Amino acid sequence: MDFNGLLASLELGLATALMPVNLYYCMIGVMLGTALGVMPGIGALTAVSLLFPVTFHLDATPAIIMLAGIYYGTAYGGSTAAILLNIPGTPSSAVTCIEGYAMSKTGRAGIALFMTSIASFFGGSIGIILTILVSPLIVMIAFSFGAAEYFALMLLGLIAATTLSDGSVLKGMAMVVMGILFGTVGTDLYTGVERFNFGIPGLADGISIVAVAMGLFGISEVIVSIRSGSSGRHDKEKVTLRSMLPTRDDTRRSWMPMLRGGGLGAFCGTLPGIGGTVASFMAYAVEKRVNKDPSRFGTGAIEGLVAPEAANNAADQTAFIPSLTLGVPGSATMAVILGVLIIHGITPGPRLVVEQPDLFWGLIMSFWVGNIMLLILNIPLIGIWVKLLSMPYHVLYPAILTFCCVGVYTVGLNDFEVLIVGLLGALAYCLRLLDFPPAPFILGFVLGPMLEEEFRRAMLISRGDPAIFISSPISGTLMGITFVLLLVGLFGAVRRNRDLRRMSAEE
Repeated sequence: MDFNGLLASLELGLATALMPVNLYYCMIGVMLGTALGVMPGIGALTAVSLLFPVTFHLDATPAIIMLAGIYYGTAYGGSTAAILLNIPGTPSSAVTCIEGYAMSKTGRAGIALFMTSIASFFGGSIGIILTILVSPLIVMIAFSFGAAEYFALMLLGLIAATTLSDGSVLKGMAMVVMGILFGTVGTDLYTGVERFNFGIPGLADGISIVAVAMGLFGISEVIVSIRSGSSGRHDKEKVTLRSMLPTRDDTRRSWMPMLRGGGLGAFCGTLPGIGGTVASFMAYAVEKRVNKDPSRFGTGAIEGLVAPEAANNAADQTAFIPSLTLGVPGSATMAVILGVLIIHGITPGPRLVVEQPDLFWGLIMSFWVGNIMLLILNIPLIGIWVKLLSMPYHVLYPAILTFCCVGVYTVGLNDFEVLIVGLLGALAYCLRLLDFPPAPFILGFVLGPMLEEEFRRAMLISRGDPAIFISSPISGTLMGITFVLLLVGLFGAVRRNRDLRRMSAEE
């Protein structure tokens, strides 16, 4: 795409993003995302899973704009609980606790909250610029992909998400396989044969992503939080607008860390399985290494606060690059968002940019609009978010459960889906007790049917010859990378188990 074509696309996207209906749902999304991000333990994945049934009655463009606002809005809100309570509102805000809570204890909570908002906007802007520049290039390459290349790419995304993330690699792979199996329930598109429904009529059309997301992350999260025994009430420092004004030294120390953190996060967001959490920890480590006085870190260093916040927000923006241009989600949250697109009859991938340019560029330009809204709304509303933290959990949890059940039922008016939500919630809680991560399940569930379709299509093209997956330079390279990642992950798992056994023997 030439420069004039890019300008025309951005003009189309801005006109779409500034439509009143899209502005309205963008504001609703960022407000809800921030509110849920403030509350400890919710996170982006749970927030999107809880709220995305609302979007089914909207057109595709406002629906995806609202979900995107919820997604990156949680990153803004997650830092509030981290700074005031030393409890990360989202996993990517965990590193914010180190410097943010230290600043809060010295009476600088207002400055910490203000600078995290500025850093979030700065990092998000870097991520948006990279998304605008890189997406057209990836689309041009993706048009040369066939069935074998798409299969290899999806397989790489699944393996990378399980081997590069935290936790047991084998358990992550087991959850991916389980998600793929759940995704195959229903009627085969090629033969019309019902599969794995065990004679239950309600499973003839398969299991909806609404029920999976609600049960896996909504119901199970409520059960886990109730068992933790949290009361929902904490002592908080009073934050005023006057206390939020940073000093000149704070401003001087923040610019370069925000730039480095935003660049690092923008790169990490494009990689499957990395995401904002890893990016924020990497940004913190980089700042501690390059700082002239690393002993300040841990005592309220502003550099260690703004760099991770810029990194996780930049990663949230660039996570849309592989998801929209290639149709391969790099995280469980993006898998849910892609599921919403599919439900609206839109297939993610390079054809999306060509066939739905208003949706694609409108979504990207809505990132600017949403980040500006977050910057304007968050600073004066910090006092409200602080009060939200005092909401008793015995009031919050029944509301979440009711919302889950009503949301699932209203999508298809099928009471059987509500039963599936409860069963999946119980299953997810049991799996959590056994340290099985639920996020790879949703990746396998969304990508599984697509993976099967591309595999069968490739085998039809090659007349049953599996060599098609390594004969093409692109698919062969992707399969090779997948094999290397698989070996590295398995080797790391064996080594960790060996080290644990040795430590146990020594004790």
